[in-house]
Amino acid sequence: MAAQRGIGLVLLVIVAGLVIGSLLGELLGGLLPAGWAQELFTRGPTIGLKEPVTLDLRFLSVTFGLLLKVNVVGVLGIVIAALVLRKL
Repeated sequence: MAAQRGIGLVLLVIVAGLVIGSLLGELLGGLLPAGWAQELFTRGPTIGLKEPVTLDLRFLSVTFGLLLKVNVVGVLGIVIAALVLRKL
């Protein structure tokens, strides 16, 4: 049954878990008083291009940019999403 899942579904579930987990982390971090607990929920590595990259072909100009901010709750969201996908 696991072989029938497409890569698109797996990526969608993982990205959804990351997005929901990161949003929950930011919300929980905003509710907590300043200190180590707030930093635990809101801090994390930022992966990607900080400045957008532009490809100019004279007749077409395309700008690329991707920035991924991961926090502890976001990683927990990925784990929960993976467990949910496994149950499907």
